[in-house]
Amino acid sequence: MSMFPAATYQARRAALLARLRDAGACGLVLLPGHVDSPMNYRDNAYEFRQDSSFLYFCGLQQPELALLLDIDDGSTTLHGDDIGIDHLVWTGPLPSVAERAALSGIERTATNARLGATLSTARTAGRDVHFLKPYRGETRLALAAWLGLADAQIDAAASRALTLAAIALRAVKSTSEVAEIENALHVTRDMHHLAMRLSRPGVVEQEIVGAMEGLALAHGRRLAYPSIFTSRGEILHNHDHSVKLKGGELIVNDTGANSPIGYASDITRTIPVGGRFTGLQAELYDLVLDAQTQAIAAVAPGVPYRDIHGLACRVMVEGMKTLGFMRGDAAEAVQAGAHAIFFQCGTGHMMGLDVHDMEGLGENDVGYGEGFTRSTLFGHKSLRLARPLQPGFVVTIEPGVYINRWLTERWQAEGRHAQFIDYAMFDRHADFGGIRIEDDILVTADGRRELGPPIARTRIDVEAQCAS
Repeated sequence: MSMFPAATYQARRAALLARLRDAGACGLVLLPGHVDSPMNYRDNAYEFRQDSSFLYFCGLQQPELALLLDIDDGSTTLHGDDIGIDHLVWTGPLPSVAERAALSGIERTATNARLGATLSTARTAGRDVHFLKPYRGETRLALAAWLGLADAQIDAAASRALTLAAIALRAVKSTSEVAEIENALHVTRDMHHLAMRLSRPGVVEQEIVGAMEGLALAHGRRLAYPSIFTSRGEILHNHDHSVKLKGGELIVNDTGANSPIGYASDITRTIPVGGRFTGLQAELYDLVLDAQTQAIAAVAPGVPYRDIHGLACRVMVEGMKTLGFMRGDAAEAVQAGAHAIFFQCGTGHMMGLDVHDMEGLGENDVGYGEGFTRSTLFGHKSLRLARPLQPGFVVTIEPGVYINRWLTERWQAEGRHAQFIDYAMFDRHADFGGIRIEDDILVTADGRRELGPPIARTRIDVEAQCAS
């Protein structure tokens, strides 16, 4: 089982308790792990993925475990059940709960049945039970039963102090965590280069997706998220892979592998089917790459990520003006939200154990925080990260151009941002598709570092991989 040393998890739990005490919290912290999620009946489950906060503070990747921390006396108890003979014949021998606890530096263990009784006693005594807002139905049901809450009460009862403490700790990546992300990126590089070589006329998209996932599995990994591999790149999260490639179109390939411990990678490359970028494809590709290059260069401690997003948007509006798609002042166009005619999403997000790191804890708490309010404008409101960057943050930088026929038609009918947008040009290139280029960046004490091995990114290098 892949884990950090026990001392890592002990230090994380101690830091969590210290932050909670500093915030004036007392009582218990309950961190439930995940249970198996049935695919179509109980014994045929989806591949198990542990809750990331449980994984961060405990490291154990088995189902049906729960972590209970006592803020007042500093103790930690791992709840779980040892297998009996009925399970043994199906699974073979498995480590006991005590053996698993030792791997995480936990001395106390108890059964799952005991957990309910402990929580009931604590509630009767008037002690607080801190838990994170759940995002899985099974966890919601368990919390409701343990804590005597109706489902409608659960979200409001989640602990604000615990949420903010967990975000603060998980946001700053240690050297070991960064190494895990780079470990994942080595496999991700091979997956992307394989896709470039396979993207040829006559091949069905699913064949290439399958080859990439097979490569990840051959390295003992899983995908960090379902692959976006599509010749309809203007559809931002298109997971249909049924199209047979014709030649001449562009493929947006947004695919990343996990590390053995579960840390994500998140890389996007745009591939010309047939091996060459032509005409407008080449011009827009170079524009997106320029926007990404300038945005990466702007990453530094203290810089609000919102400013990096604004920079990428302005660079692309200026380029789209040169190509005849936009007009007017670039800064004014971005402020008004007119850039969203071709760039409908944000420039990036936090990354770690989750590909959109910690967003299950609350996207605004993770990405915005004090002093930063989420925009209500189309496009700008999809920016997941705005807050000032800190050393140890890992972020993605992923500008793109997406010419979406349905969006163009709607905005044109409404006359929206007509002073900035040349709708005739968008109509002329309604079938263009999309381009995205994405890399993973570590914020360092004095700037930034691009993580992982080089993955073909310039037009020359991408075309060379396609031809290899």
